Parts: sequence; C-alpha cells; structure tokens
Amino acid sequence: MSSHHIVKEKQEPALYIHDLGTFDEEYLGQLLEWSPTLIVNGAAYEKVLSLGLKVDVVLNNVEGLIFQENTRSVIGHGDAYNTVLNYLVSEKYPAVNIIDTEKEIADLEFYLPKINIVLFTSAYKSYAVKTGFSVWKPAGALFYIDVVSYFEATNLLQKEEREFEVVADGFVAFTFTTEYLFLAEAI
Repeated sequence: MSSHHIVKEKQEPALYIHDLGTFDEEYLGQLLEWSPTLIVNGAAYEKVLSLGLKVDVVLNNVEGLIFQENTRSVIGHGDAYNTVLNYLVSEKYPAVNIIDTEKEIADLEFYLPKINIVLFTSAYKSYAVKTGFSVWKPAGALFYIDVVSYFEATNLLQKEEREFEVVADGFVAFTFTTEYLFLAEAI
C-alpha cells in the first residue's frame, strides 16, 4: 500500500531561481520535492530547462526564449526582485525560497512583513527571524549573523566576528529589540 500526499496550491513556498550559479542539484531537488510553483528569471530559464524542470512562470522574458506549455510570463520594470516579490504577494503566496549567487536577505527587508523569505546561495541558507525565535540544533552547528544591533542568544558562543557556534545539543533562542535578526547557516 502506498501513501499519497495531497499538497494544496501555495501550501509549499514558491521557488524563485534568480541565478543558479553553482547551486547543488541534489539540494535543488529537495527544494522541488513537493512541486512548488517554480518561477525563473529569464536569464536563467535555459539553464533551468536543461535540468529537465517544469517552469510555471518566467520573470522578465529574454527575447527569443521559447516557453514550455502553460508557462506564464511576468514582465516587470526595474529590479527583478521587486517584480517577483510583488507578484508573489499579489498572488497571496505566504512564502518563497530564492536561489541566487549574490543577494543578501537584509536587502529584502521591505518584503518581510508581507511574505516569508528564505534565500539560498551555493553555500548558505539565510532568513530573518523575530525576537523570541528558537530552533533546535546539534552541538557544533554554526550560525552566521550580521550583528547590526544588540541581541542575546541561549546556547550560542561567538567564535569569530560573524560566526557563532551552538554549545550543546538543544534549542537556541534569540531575543533582540530590532524588528528582525538576519541568520545564515551553511548548507
């Protein structure tokens, strides 16, 4: 007997690929496991197609691209991130995973009250948390934190300027007075 999972539309975070760079294909497969809405920047479209993926939306179409059947095109003026995040918010997506080579999560702070964002590069997973956030981590796990204001954390020891290590298996809890704290973890 097999089990079947029914995934409601927009239950899983959308996936926006801005630039794949050297992003690990196995990890990409994990992000695609539950068939999220896949949005691709026009400049990355052909590379994504070469991986055999079904693209739902192409952002800022590059001239000469031939779309797969049922692929939509969204055209924006200016910054691609503004276009894709405005599109996702207007379509009522609660969350998005983004793959890029250069963007910083702090650059997307304007959208954080509107949509949950997790930003992936080939080396890191970055996200914003609110005060009171806690997460279970094994001893030795590392967080990379851009310290822009005072914060307190349980079960965490500073190793280098941005690098903090989990002291013992267990929860790490963060408290701070700013609206968000930006965390990154190695992937």
